[in-house]
Formats: sequence, structure tokens, C-alpha cells
Amino acid sequence: MSTHKNSKRAITLPLYIAITLCVGVFIGANMVGTSTTPTSDFMQSLNKFRQVLTHIENDYVDEVNSEDLVESAITNMLEDLDPHTSYIPARDLELVQSRLEGNYEGIGVEFNIFRDTIHVVTPLSGGPSEKLGIRAGDKIVKVDGKNVAGTGMTNQKVVELLRGPGGSEVTVTIKREGEDELIDYTIVRDVIPQYSVDVSYMVDDKIGYIKVARFANSTYLEFKEALLELKDQGMEKLIIDLTGNPGGYLNRAVQIADELLGGNQMIVYTDGKEKRYSEEHYSGDPGDFEEGSLVIMVDEGSASASEIVAGAIQDHDRGLIIGRRSFGKGLVQMPIDLNDGSELRLTISRYYTPSGRSIQKTYTGGNLDEYYMEAYERFQNGEVYSSDSIKVNDTLEFRTDKGRIVYGGGGITPDIFVPLDTTYTSRYLNKLFSTNSIQEYTLKYAQDNRAKIEEMGLDQFRSEFQISDAMLKDLVSIAEENKLKFNEAEFNRSKKLLKQLTKAYIARGIWDNDGFYPIFNEQDEIFLQAIRMMDEADKIAKQ
Repeated sequence: MSTHKNSKRAITLPLYIAITLCVGVFIGANMVGTSTTPTSDFMQSLNKFRQVLTHIENDYVDEVNSEDLVESAITNMLEDLDPHTSYIPARDLELVQSRLEGNYEGIGVEFNIFRDTIHVVTPLSGGPSEKLGIRAGDKIVKVDGKNVAGTGMTNQKVVELLRGPGGSEVTVTIKREGEDELIDYTIVRDVIPQYSVDVSYMVDDKIGYIKVARFANSTYLEFKEALLELKDQGMEKLIIDLTGNPGGYLNRAVQIADELLGGNQMIVYTDGKEKRYSEEHYSGDPGDFEEGSLVIMVDEGSASASEIVAGAIQDHDRGLIIGRRSFGKGLVQMPIDLNDGSELRLTISRYYTPSGRSIQKTYTGGNLDEYYMEAYERFQNGEVYSSDSIKVNDTLEFRTDKGRIVYGGGGITPDIFVPLDTTYTSRYLNKLFSTNSIQEYTLKYAQDNRAKIEEMGLDQFRSEFQISDAMLKDLVSIAEENKLKFNEAEFNRSKKLLKQLTKAYIARGIWDNDGFYPIFNEQDEIFLQAIRMMDEADKIAKQ
């Protein structure tokens, strides 16, 4: 949002924003079948705010930006509510919405910044950049003639430069390995789909796997398509990976759960102050996987809509939940458009699993630091390493359809706990990622050896390709160029895992997620336990 010096007349717009916000909150909380009018306390508070802002505008010793003051007031006001009620300024809304709406307008590349230079990780399939011939490994050095290499570019700045209205043009200048001269591409921006189902594949001749990254507008259709494709390949058992999935649209979670639950079974219900925010959702439509072994993978990053799916499956004993305790978000937000293009996301209800559990963890107002620190405390108190350290509230005990005990008040506790394996992790390995050294090395290796690797094919690459010591030596050299000092002891400790991850990232550079996840999952303990427990999941469903 642009800044400007305010005249006394300039107070009209920010005051209108503030009043609209307050009235919008009031209406959003009270507009039902019966008419309501603002209370005298509400109007007194609103008038007080108007008076304070007017005096600041007219009488304060220095020039002030009223819009900034209003935005600050809104943010501080919401901090007294809950951690998930939020205000999104107009300047940030498009980027935030694009992750849930399933598409955005731009040039269609996934990028990363290595050594202050924008590298194309992959042109997105079907996007304008791919159609023009932009390749993985290309370096973007200019945008519309302006130098962007070595200028301190951030991810946000790159997004702002490359995104824009569909049909508009942007010229990017590319430095390509093996080419002496720079290459200019004039790209017509277009709608770029963003997929929320990262990958689906057959683990063996009977077990299928679907990785859902978030619950966006397109998630159900993506999931349905993946499910039918796996069934066509002979799938009889299913793993749904919700690890790290922060949630999204509640109705998409309901639709996916309906594919897994037969009959007329409750999936989730919500309870709000107003009746219109209290709803019950049931399965009903014939689903494409109502029978067969089912495992849901979760961890401390699985939240909201992910917990709706996991909670419904657990409460109805439809399958097994495997992994670590989920995040614990049981609040439902409603987006409210404000007149200046910004958005208020207001908590309007709590949701409950079929057994009556609220899985919302405790919070103090909107204290975000304390609220999100709880996830890190699980590492400090040992919960992610041992199920004995999981804190359950015995007063919030519930039972599944078949009498198993489950708990509310702090996430979904898995049926089968999988500790975080730190056998091969080290600070040096973590820094190889944080310095972008692994990403830089694997992108370059994939680019330099693309023809040979593509000729092998993914199946042969998975079974035969080995990461050599010479390759790791080259990776270490790149890390040293990125100012990461070599640590031999930690390198040796992490060597086995490092080879696995390096191979996975090379595969990603060739086949995107279709290549990455099948190799990455070979070292994922939650995934491996899910495979081992498929028969047990089937027994629970058939009891």
C-alpha cells in the first residue's frame, strides 16, 4: 500500500475503512434471521476510536499516515481474539489466495535463488514458460531489461516481478549453460494451475499412495482423479499422506472423507455463536474407496482440514492413523471482504470430530509466539521421540464406534506412533539445505546429465542409480563455496541419508514430484510403518 502525507481531508478514507471493518465484524457476528442493531457499548467504542484517530490526524505534532495507523489498530485488536483470526492487507491478498484457489496468473516457473541469482528449478507443465522453451537450470538475470542478478533479490520480490494479469507481457533474460550469449524471452502471462495433490503412485501391485499438500479449491477433483487412476492400476490398499498439510477448505476435507466412508456417517460438525455457523456434515454419495485397507499419515504439521479427515477415519474405525500427534487447529474461519481489497478471516465456529472431540489446542488470545512455539516444545520435551511424552487430557476422553479410547483437546493422537528418527541427521546436513547447497548441486547435476538419466527411465534410476563418493565431494565443494565449513564427523554420520536425499532431488530435477517422492519415501519412517501396518488397518475396518 502506498504511503502519503495526510491532509485533514485524507482522514475520510481510513476512517471509512475502520468503520467498515468494525461494522463488518458486527454484521458477520450477528446477521441471522432476526434483525439486530448495534449495542450502545459498541457504538460508544466506535465513536471513541473515531475521536482518537481524528485528534491524531488534526493535532499530533508530526505528520502521520492514517492508513498505517488503522492497519496497526486492526492487527492489535485481532491479537486479543485467537491465533487464527487474521487480517490480510490488500497488497498481500492475491498471493495468499492463490495457494487456496488453485491457480494464479504469471509465467509458470518454479524458482530458487542460489548465490543471489534466480535459477529456474522447473518450468511448470503446460505453462507459458515451458511452451517457449525455458529449461530447468536457466538463470534469470534480467526482467524487462532490469538487472536482477546480484541485487539482493528475495522470493517475494521475484514473485512480484514475474506475476501479473493474464495477457500481459514480461521479458526475461536468460543465461543458459553452454550458450555464450544471453537469451531474451517475451512471455505472455497466463493462468497457472497450482496442484495440491503432490503425487500419486503405486508402491507395489496392491498399495497406492496419495500425497495431499493442502486442501485447496481443486483438491477434491485432483484427489478423485488420482484415486481412480490408482484403482485402474489394481490398487486394493491406500495410504493418504497428510504430513505437513496445514489444511484449507473444510468442504474439500468433507468431500475426500466421503470418498472413504460408506453409508450415512458423520464426518464433522461445527458449533458457532450463531446458528448459521453450526453445521453437520455426513457421508452420503457413493465413494470410490469405501472398502479396503486405509492408512492416514499425520505429523505435527498436519492441521485443520487434515485433522477433519484423520478424525473422521479414526472415530469410525475406518482405518489407522499413523505418525505423530497433529497440530491441533479446531477453529473455522470465514473470509470477509473489506472495501479496500483487504480481507478479514474471522473465527466463527469450532469444529468437532464425529465422537464429539474438539482437537483445538489451548491458546491465550492471539498470542502467536506462544501458540506456535508449542510445536517446537514437542521437540524439547521429547514428544516427537517417544509416545510416553505425549500429553493427553484424561478429562477429554471419547470412544470410537468400536470402543477404542481417543482424546480431544490438542490434535489427533495417532493409533500407531512413529518417533522422529535422528540417527542420520546432523547440523551439517541441515545447513546443506539451509545454504541451498543440495538444491544447487542436484539442479546442476540433473541439467548436465538429463539425457542420460531420462534414457534410464525412473524405474531403472530408482533401482540402479547410486550416489558416488565423487558426487558427494562435488556437493561438499559447492557447500564450501556457499561459506559452509566442512564437518567430517557430521558428514560421515549423515552420509547414508545424504545419499538418499541427493538421489531424490536429482530425480525431482528430471521427473518433478513423480520422481522425488518414491525415492524420498524410502527413508520416511512414517511411510515405511504405514506399509507394515496395512493388514492391521484392514483388521480394524472389518472388526
